[in-house]
Amino acid sequence: MNFLDRNEFNFEPSQKVVDAIRNFDPKDLCFYTRIYDQGKKSVISVRLSEIYNVPEERILLGYGGEDILKNVVHYFLMVGERKTILIPEFSWWYYNRIAGECGGNFEMYPLHETEDTFAYDVDEVIEYTNRIHPRMLLLASPNNPTGNGLTPAEIGRIMENIPDDTMVLIDEAYASFISTDTAYIAPLVDKYDNLIISRTLSKFYGLPGLRVGFGFIGKGHDQFISFINKYLGFNRFSEAVALAALDSDEHYRKVADDMEWGRQLYKRELDMLPGFKVYKSVANFILIKYPLEISDELKKALALNDYKIKFMTDKGLESCVRITLGRREQTQAVCDTIKRVFLKK
Repeated sequence: MNFLDRNEFNFEPSQKVVDAIRNFDPKDLCFYTRIYDQGKKSVISVRLSEIYNVPEERILLGYGGEDILKNVVHYFLMVGERKTILIPEFSWWYYNRIAGECGGNFEMYPLHETEDTFAYDVDEVIEYTNRIHPRMLLLASPNNPTGNGLTPAEIGRIMENIPDDTMVLIDEAYASFISTDTAYIAPLVDKYDNLIISRTLSKFYGLPGLRVGFGFIGKGHDQFISFINKYLGFNRFSEAVALAALDSDEHYRKVADDMEWGRQLYKRELDMLPGFKVYKSVANFILIKYPLEISDELKKALALNDYKIKFMTDKGLESCVRITLGRREQTQAVCDTIKRVFLKK
């Protein structure tokens, strides 16, 4: 089965990752990591500090990006009287759930469909945040499932114009597929104490099964950092593989190029067909509006060829599919199937 519904990685890991796995000494698992004796969390956080130019003590590590998100939301909604988090209208359902898990609640702010994308209205986000004054504001960039993102300038404008006691969590799990720019991160987290940026090795680096997430936090949150840290260190096998992945940008940039080929194929082949709209995406998936009347036949045709894509059920997106950008032959097969089913109707 070709799973193009879960935004997983349908390519090969880098050779450095493969070598790190093959060369890992199992005896290393007999000992805790020792780097905490030096006041450091992990060899991963040390390396990330070098890559992103953020002090090691303000780098967060977790069991995947999911763990970072859960710890951040649980902690900040449980401390103090304000229990509300603002989230995008079309976004990952998990944000809602983790707020409820800790007795918090959520309110939504709109995303707006434009000519070829969904977009944040930055002024509207600022207005909502000031009016509701939530404990947390969540921004997903790129956003799942719509695929749109925020520029560093837009992030800065939001941060500059909202209450500084509202914690801002930016979920950047899907970052890096289009833009290679990460230089904006260090100045933002240095300037704004109420900012957290979360990333992961699951998407761009294609290692969701490794479960390594990381993030960056503004100054003055020693208690939260103590809460999220692991005193005895992290998984030594994961550390070795993560370091190899972080040193493999060239490999994963080539994968990103194949994904861009897929974006362009869907745009070229489907966007002109009646009832279709291919939305701009800066993530490893693409959202496509299609004629809802072909839904059943399309599901059958895809299943017959062992392909699975995400048929959206979110209110307002019921006539859309979200397709993970896979290998070229996978993308071609899905695109051809959609066209064939549509032209037969």
